[in-house]
Amino acid sequence: MRTRLRQFLVSAVALFTASAVLPSAAADQPGRGQGPSHGGLSAAIRYTEYGIPHIVAKDYANLGFGTGWAQAADQVCVLADGFVTVRGERSRYFGADAAPDFSLSDATRNLTSDLYFRGVRDTGTVERLLAEPAPRGPSHQVKELMRGWAAGYNAWLKQNRITDPACRDSAWVRPVTALDVARRSYALAVLGGQGRLVDTITTAQPPTGSTATTRAPDAKAAARAARELFAADVDMGSNAVAFRGDTTANGRGLLLGNPHYPWQGGRRFWQAQQTIPGELNVSGGALLGSPITQIGFNAQVAWSHTVATGVPMNLHQLTLDPSDPTTYLVDGEPERMTERTVTVEVKDGTPVSRTQWWTRYGPVVTSLGSQLPLPWTATTAYAVGDPNAANLRFTDTSLGFAKARGTADVLKSLARHQGLPWVNTIAADSAGHSLFTQSQVLPRITDDLAARCSTALGKATYPASGVAILDGSRGDCALGSDPDAVQPGVFGPAKMPTLKDAPYAENSNDSAWLANADQPLTGYERVFGTVGTQRSMRTRGAVEDVAAMAENGRLTVRDLQRQQFANRVPAADLTAADVVRACAALPGGTATGSDGTAVDVSETCGVLKTWDRTMNTGSRGALLFDRFWRKLTQAVPAAQLWKVPFSAADPVRTPNTPNTDAPGFARALADTVAELRAAGIALDAKLGSHQFVVRGDERIPVSGGTESLGVWNKIEGRWNAAAGGYTEVSTGSSHIQAVGWDGSRCPVARTLLTYSQSSNPNSPHHSDQTRLFSGEKWVTSRFCEKDILSSPKLRVVRVSEHR
Repeated sequence: MRTRLRQFLVSAVALFTASAVLPSAAADQPGRGQGPSHGGLSAAIRYTEYGIPHIVAKDYANLGFGTGWAQAADQVCVLADGFVTVRGERSRYFGADAAPDFSLSDATRNLTSDLYFRGVRDTGTVERLLAEPAPRGPSHQVKELMRGWAAGYNAWLKQNRITDPACRDSAWVRPVTALDVARRSYALAVLGGQGRLVDTITTAQPPTGSTATTRAPDAKAAARAARELFAADVDMGSNAVAFRGDTTANGRGLLLGNPHYPWQGGRRFWQAQQTIPGELNVSGGALLGSPITQIGFNAQVAWSHTVATGVPMNLHQLTLDPSDPTTYLVDGEPERMTERTVTVEVKDGTPVSRTQWWTRYGPVVTSLGSQLPLPWTATTAYAVGDPNAANLRFTDTSLGFAKARGTADVLKSLARHQGLPWVNTIAADSAGHSLFTQSQVLPRITDDLAARCSTALGKATYPASGVAILDGSRGDCALGSDPDAVQPGVFGPAKMPTLKDAPYAENSNDSAWLANADQPLTGYERVFGTVGTQRSMRTRGAVEDVAAMAENGRLTVRDLQRQQFANRVPAADLTAADVVRACAALPGGTATGSDGTAVDVSETCGVLKTWDRTMNTGSRGALLFDRFWRKLTQAVPAAQLWKVPFSAADPVRTPNTPNTDAPGFARALADTVAELRAAGIALDAKLGSHQFVVRGDERIPVSGGTESLGVWNKIEGRWNAAAGGYTEVSTGSSHIQAVGWDGSRCPVARTLLTYSQSSNPNSPHHSDQTRLFSGEKWVTSRFCEKDILSSPKLRVVRVSEHR
């Protein structure tokens, strides 16, 4: 069977890459990059419904070529913008004071972004990583993918006219190199470390007379600020669950992946199938600019990722030479900081030069987020360590997944390449196995090391947030190495929290502890996350749902689809009945708002009583509860919100019972009613009338709900009362996949790319899947050749470096 399938696929490559005559209904018009290759790179791209490309090539370079071409066709402006970023040229084209889109770093100004990425270029950081032998550096296959991707992108630019108004006729849209592609991968790797601190890395300067004695924050403030810094990541989260075979209808595994990523900008997913006959056949989503699928499935295994709680950075507190604040002491011996002077071109201005200061631990920083200043004084400075600054292995790890035959091979890829910088992995396979693992690149901060080496600030920040601040003046406070780690200073695979073959394995961005509530994971170091602490509302709701699904058993892909769009509101199930009773008990049906005005809230009681407690587009009362819950959780401290506190012995059901006697309760009701009435929004309005996106002249209703509501189908809307409510989605459900197997070579897969394939408003695939998402409909995956070739929308494009 396998031999016949391989022969069939080889025949397909011959059909679509040679100069054979294609049926006129399938072939594209000439002069657009199809036609035979004359010694250069080439690929066949078969487009099916919703503009999903199925790319076939004879080897990795040619597969990269087809992938780069197809990504450019859909997302050329977003891709080009990202390449301006990693070249350090944003100030040159867009001005120093404008802001990037935060997809490749947290820089708040183009100038600081450029100073950082130009510094990466000037020092040859990525070139050194590319030169490392595999597995510490990228494999030959990945280098070929990158080389091909750049060639494909460039060929598309050369042979096509840009129609997207975002970059049409723009000088900053230029050809790229394989090194540019690698630099983009590097930017993704350091997002959780140096990328988070670009502003402070590029502006930290030695003290002057006025700053030499500035005090650091006290320990409590530092702990709170560090905790809030990493809690901010919930906006870009995810859900995923894998089910073991004995919970399913046919004994095979199931996987539902629901990543929550930005709907705009350079951190979007892009959907494709990639095939090298006899070598590779994978379908799924890749982050823009990546040459390989990162979340997806093949004939035997499916996987997804969720943003992990591990802290991919640490700080070392430096003791400075009293006579020179750019010299620090290690075991009493002085070491000079390294000065890196970086120059950036600026639009309509003279070039700007700034000096960055680097140490053996990493760059000097003067803050960890806006709430945690770390002043550089005459005696003290702080340097940030980021092990992912030596990690260009993300693509190899993903390629290993793409070629895996089961969850055991997923673990093997993680163990060999150790390239995931900030995500967990959840996987299932056709043999019925399930997997959760928090295998990510983290600084090797053991609890013992933190106990021995934490500074006064570190003793507060590490327990609270996992951010270690170690004594940089002591050589025995170095991070050390694990024998199975691919690079020094990180944890090896044996230390990763891992759960194999549980009935379900689920994660919704809390720590590994409750991947399965009946088999809690413990024993990992604090830097990975917490044990025995309160879970988010989304985790609690998700564990309730998937545990019930596993217990009921006989699950199918259809059950996964139902879970994705159940839109249940766990916060409402815990509180709505109490809210209705408390509302009805308000004297005269009135409450006083924040401005002191008495507001008639009596209508609220009836609307919430009849609400179905979902965030479906047709739900009446969903918007009312959403706005009320946001105001309540802001007005009432978490410790006062619930009557029954959290218990580690009952982590899914506690805390519970809302404290409706809290002073902020009635005020939140009054403020909600006043807000909606001022906006002309009825209290019982359908959610979809006021939670939508606008594409062209069309309003597309969107279901789902915000983080604190606990809805699986997470949607973070942008509130604009004057324009009618939530008028755009910032982050939320993105590349969704529900995958199982039926014993054939063709996975049973349903997918959905919520924001559609293309950012170009002139593309037919700018909003087609967004409409599907609105209607809670799915795309039936065409994985096998017979399904691809039978698509009524089949369009074949032969692309090459030569017309």
